[in-house]
Amino acid sequence: MAKEKTEERFSRGRKELTVTTAQAGLWVSDPQSYHEKMFKLLGDRNPLEVLAQTESTLADIVRTHSATVLRARPFEEKWTPNEVIGHLADSEWVYGYRLRLILCEDNPTILGMNQDLWVAGQRHNEREPSDLVQMFRTMRQFNLALWKQMSPADLKRTGQHNERGPESLGLLLRMLAGHDLSHLDQITRYIQAVRLRE
Repeated sequence: MAKEKTEERFSRGRKELTVTTAQAGLWVSDPQSYHEKMFKLLGDRNPLEVLAQTESTLADIVRTHSATVLRARPFEEKWTPNEVIGHLADSEWVYGYRLRLILCEDNPTILGMNQDLWVAGQRHNEREPSDLVQMFRTMRQFNLALWKQMSPADLKRTGQHNERGPESLGLLLRMLAGHDLSHLDQITRYIQAVRLRE
């Protein structure tokens, strides 16, 4: 995991914190392997269709399983199913921002995030699962409408990810769909593990 590098500065009598481009984030030692893993999960499915189905899959999970089950930690130092749902909501916010940044600016820098700090800092496991799903649903619908408007030329636009290098919107779209599938599988496996302990 990348270490957080910060610098402190003072402005108008108050202390400000500036995070450099090497901010905290999960360092991807082999970006190509990460891309390939996401693309393998997606296979030949249409990424837009995958993105459109995720919100209903999450809603079904929350309807089917109690908050107690979703908040249970199946493995030490791993997320709970509820935290995975929270991470998907965080990711939707982040990917939506990256989509707009790359679409509207020329080859912008795309910063990574420390997903564990985001999950812990927002205390996702204390939140209602249905609230997390609603947050995800709202952002996904908003972002999916924009993804559907992308032209072939738009999908070729690129940004420079500070951990993975150049990434086009077309690549980002496929990665996001694979990311959904990866975490939906994770939620299912974690719920099964919790159920086995009951």
